[in-house]
Amino acid sequence: MDKIFPEVVQAVAGENFTVYAYMKDGSIRLFDAKPLIEQGGVFEKLRDETFFSERLTVMNETVAWDLSGRHDPTNCIDIDPFTIAECPETEDILDFGA
Repeated sequence: MDKIFPEVVQAVAGENFTVYAYMKDGSIRLFDAKPLIEQGGVFEKLRDETFFSERLTVMNETVAWDLSGRHDPTNCIDIDPFTIAECPETEDILDFGA
């Protein structure tokens, strides 16, 4: 059986530089971006909490940050979808039933 390519369908910023990644398979993964931010380099932009939360999106079927503000999939910081799929599962923070 072939391994299914993981896809993120929605990304929501959490507290303390975390991301709730809603996967196509129905699971919800909690991605902690702090280790990447500590690396600096291209990830340095994510240190700004406003940038982190406002530019967070889904591009290239994974968690991404839109660098240009034009939703250009070639100008973003995107995380390998297999990295997201390996993150721990978590509870849904969106409550549409209330």
